[in-house]
Amino acid sequence: MLKAQARPVHLYMEANPNPNSLKFVANFVLVDEGVSFDYPDAESATNSQLAKELFNFAAVQRVFIASNFVTVTKSEEVEWAEIQTIIRDHIKQYLESGQKAVQATFEKDPLFNENDSEIVKKIKGILDEYIRPAVEQDGGAIVFHSFDEGVVKVLLQGSCSGCPSSTVTLKAGIQNLLTRMLPEVKEVQAEGI
Repeated sequence: MLKAQARPVHLYMEANPNPNSLKFVANFVLVDEGVSFDYPDAESATNSQLAKELFNFAAVQRVFIASNFVTVTKSEEVEWAEIQTIIRDHIKQYLESGQKAVQATFEKDPLFNENDSEIVKKIKGILDEYIRPAVEQDGGAIVFHSFDEGVVKVLLQGSCSGCPSSTVTLKAGIQNLLTRMLPEVKEVQAEGI
């Protein structure tokens, strides 16, 4: 009888602008394209056994899972050199076991809603096409929150949450792009930073 082989898992680590976050990149997709899961604490990790396990490490303060990576944010008191190998090995062993990083399914695309106004659809499209890939490159995500009277509100997740350069990214990058492409947009604000 043939025995199923464990999936070969290769992980590499990438630094990002947030010195307290490290991105662990896998050689395969962990969650659907454009979908992300942000766990600011262990209690929020109800649909991710991997995130729950990572919170068992005292230094872990936040776990973010998107595309083909897991971003872990640590406490400032600990240096990455002390824990990065342990965390990488744990993620690798978890993924090698064949378990899913997140146990979630969607009936429809969670990013788009047919009831959105035309301007909201355009904002979401720009965020998804132009901004999301760049933010994911740094181990984070940007999620549309609301649009009201010219103000776009977004949620910054993963390594972007609490990052010293997130305000610059928000104003110099995201706000400039949206106001240039959509005259209806006057300002971009982040919720929950």
